[in-house]
Amino acid sequence: MFRLSAEQLAMQKMARDFTEKEIIPVAAEYDEQEKFPDAVIRKMWETGLVNFTVPEALGGVGLDTLTSCVLTEELGRGCAGITTVAAANSLALYPILIAGSEEQKKKFIPPITTAGKYAAFCLTEPNAGSDAASVATNAKAVDGGYVLNGSKCFITNGDVADLFVVFATVDKSKGLKGLTAFVVPKSDGVSAGKKEIKLGIRASSTVVVNFDNVFVPAENVLGGEGMGFKVAMQTLDTSRPLIGALSVGVARGAYESAVKYAKERVQFGQPIANFQMIQAMLANMATRIDASRLLVWRAADMVDQKDASFAKESAMAKMYASDVAMDVTTDAVQILGGYGYSREYPVEKYMRDAKIMQIYEGTNQIQRLVIAGNILR
Repeated sequence: MFRLSAEQLAMQKMARDFTEKEIIPVAAEYDEQEKFPDAVIRKMWETGLVNFTVPEALGGVGLDTLTSCVLTEELGRGCAGITTVAAANSLALYPILIAGSEEQKKKFIPPITTAGKYAAFCLTEPNAGSDAASVATNAKAVDGGYVLNGSKCFITNGDVADLFVVFATVDKSKGLKGLTAFVVPKSDGVSAGKKEIKLGIRASSTVVVNFDNVFVPAENVLGGEGMGFKVAMQTLDTSRPLIGALSVGVARGAYESAVKYAKERVQFGQPIANFQMIQAMLANMATRIDASRLLVWRAADMVDQKDASFAKESAMAKMYASDVAMDVTTDAVQILGGYGYSREYPVEKYMRDAKIMQIYEGTNQIQRLVIAGNILR
């Protein structure tokens, strides 16, 4: 059984207190106005709640994955949209940490982490979501490097980022073997396009990013030409427990709201918490949240132990926790009834935010394929 250390418990309390003071009071406002939460992220950065897994020598917090998941759950309980902004920075820096040389790490990561700047992970395209082999963004070899042309969509932080990790093909005929990862600092030719108007996580910015004849030096390639798919998959395997933790936070926030309401709402002369149907719903919600957390912590621990086979457990954690988040938040709305459907209470926001957890960083259908592939291999 996992037992958090005294240091982890202290950090958990710090993140919980920060969430109560700085995130929950403004979450509805940022959601309603679809406003980018730069002021909140700045406070998170100053508090040490951004760039969790980046080593301290590179300007990060230097936490292990398990501790990062503990903190992500607390932040996600406050607002999944705000937490997604911070999590996207980690996602963008993971490929450099995983596949970058020491020189690349020292060159590209500290300017982001020490100044509290933003980074973006650019894989998805209009015709290349789950099918990475269909990536059409092209990297043409020229003297000294490559010229990038193409567009990426659904890019978190894409309009505020100073650094992009871009997956492009050097040879479309090679399929996945042509995919290559590039580190692309903000420059002429890099521009933000359409901003998505979203169901949930509205505080985060999700945009199209265009690359128009952008020169990238050869030394900005991560892991070598043709290694992009491997880099992308290693990145997602490593980051998925954090999405699981974020899902647990969203589910927990909705569950806690439902428990509070059930104790206070009186019908037929007694609190609805006395009714067995409500009790059964709450019992199922609590049990599945705990099961999700344990799956997340196991996967995170395997990442930290550098277990070579953690891809299956990572996919399980993300898939199960996000499915639970969708179910729990829906049940929370049901328990609150008409009030649950009203923006006066937070559970409708939790439900809207939960849906993306089943979609981003690999849909849950893809997670099931990853799990099955590992089982049958």
